[in-house]
Amino acid sequence: MTKKVMIGNVQVGGGASVKIQSMNNTDTRDARATLEQIARLKDAGCDITRVAVPDMEAAMSLKQITSESPIPVVADIHFDYRLAIKACENGAAKIRINPGNIGGIDNIAAVVKCCRERDIPIRVGVNSGSISREILAKYGEVNAEAMTESALNAIRQISDMDYDNIVISIKSSSPKLTIDTYRILSKSCDYPLHVGVTEAGTVKEGVIKSAVGIGALLAEGIGDTIRVSLTGDPVDEVYAAVSILKALELREGGITFISCPTCGRTQVPLIELASEIERRVCRLPYNLKVAVMGCVVNGPGEARGCDIGLAGGVNEFLLFEKGEPIRKIPAGNVVEEFVSEVVKVGEQKKAD
Repeated sequence: MTKKVMIGNVQVGGGASVKIQSMNNTDTRDARATLEQIARLKDAGCDITRVAVPDMEAAMSLKQITSESPIPVVADIHFDYRLAIKACENGAAKIRINPGNIGGIDNIAAVVKCCRERDIPIRVGVNSGSISREILAKYGEVNAEAMTESALNAIRQISDMDYDNIVISIKSSSPKLTIDTYRILSKSCDYPLHVGVTEAGTVKEGVIKSAVGIGALLAEGIGDTIRVSLTGDPVDEVYAAVSILKALELREGGITFISCPTCGRTQVPLIELASEIERRVCRLPYNLKVAVMGCVVNGPGEARGCDIGLAGGVNEFLLFEKGEPIRKIPAGNVVEEFVSEVVKVGEQKKAD
């Protein structure tokens, strides 16, 4: 089990549930826009968010952001240690630094001192593009061993200052390299691990790479907090992270949506209807399993464990609950009627 670290009021490690993180893509200097995005992230299921702090104006804006944010805010710092100190003073719940680019041991010591005084964790972030020349020369390439050694060296700089309130991330854009590295790292220290595949890409490719890299590690019990890195709306990162955790039964709550892949037996416009129904129901505030299946073969039987579902027929659907048939719905009216039925079942389950 990893060490317990508190990021604001959120526990990471120490046997706590896996926490979801994202990163705002707003201009941190615009506190109002950043707070509006944080609210959207929280509603999607985000536990912790991170903001870029590229200059002192952004560091000053943190004071309003951290005081009004509904979830802990991490300050992402590069190059200028003074920004980390100001972020500490202005309420950051955690400081993310790469010791290799913060300007020397004295600057690291100044950041550690400020974090110690306020009991603020430091996330040591290392990636495949920030490995020292010495380590690259030793291993001859960027590999799991080189990345792990780079991370452990960075951690040692801080732990030698008698500070162990640390979270570690060590990322690559390669899911396989990410998996290999975290496997080694998890056996080398007991600090909480922030897991993710960095620079994963747009939503289409990025979700796949993240599900492979993050999912494989979580399935082995490696990882205390995760971020799905996508080129796009960070809210999509959170939805993807939630889906990964739910697929591994590491997070409960919300709608779990299943649908069959269709085949020659399908006699309803399942692809279009399933997409529309998923869009309509997946953000409803109910803890339900919902199914949209193409035919009676993949209908009530295979989806018997679902709270409510549809099975396609000849231009119609069979509505069922826990595998038991309820009634038939014409395909042309199915979206509105089914969404209404999902709401009814959800409200009944909440009342029970």
